[in-house]
Amino acid sequence: MEPLPATARSLRRNTGDAALNSSNEPGPTTSADDALWSAIGDPTRRRLLDLLLADNGGTATSLGRQLPVTRQAVAKHLGVLDRTGLVRSSSAGRERRYQVDEVQLARAVAQLSAVRSAWETRLQRIRRIAETIQQTSDSDLLRHDQSD
Repeated sequence: MEPLPATARSLRRNTGDAALNSSNEPGPTTSADDALWSAIGDPTRRRLLDLLLADNGGTATSLGRQLPVTRQAVAKHLGVLDRTGLVRSSSAGRERRYQVDEVQLARAVAQLSAVRSAWETRLQRIRRIAETIQQTSDSDLLRHDQSD
């Protein structure tokens, strides 16, 4: 089994497994949910979340040193994460210091877990249907061979 990324490790450590367990069917989505998924759909923003969790926060400048993008790009990505509530910022001299909002992150993980569970249920149904079709097809072939 692969080790958990820092985001998931921190969430499990700080919120317990309850945030990772959800019902089988996700609830209705909202525009806030869409913005959240759009925000964490970007690999650079996911990496920023991992860095913020590992370093217990940071500035656009400190984070930019760890990524292959400009400080300005980091600031824009942090702005997206801030607008969705995944990070919160505070003034730190001339810069803004960002930290992950772990409650919002836990909400995102819980939603993802619910979606995963719903898809696993759907895939199990598809697998059962495919197996039934295969068994029926095999039985038909066997009957056809025996009648020849």
